[in-house]
Amino acid sequence: MKTYYLTVYSKDGEALLDEQIEAANDKEAKEQGEKKLDEYNYSETTHRLVSPDARLILFHR
Repeated sequence: MKTYYLTVYSKDGEALLDEQIEAANDKEAKEQGEKKLDEYNYSETTHRLVSPDARLILFHR
């Protein structure tokens, strides 16, 4: 399992959500990240999901 990092930001740059996601691959991490964003109603808020090697998996501005 790999550790991915999901972060959601307010318009003024404050971190609203900062969580780790454990997943076997990028696809699984993206699915878990999207589910978590929907759960907290942050799908349309600025966010990013970053892989362990610093690649962006999800990004919304």
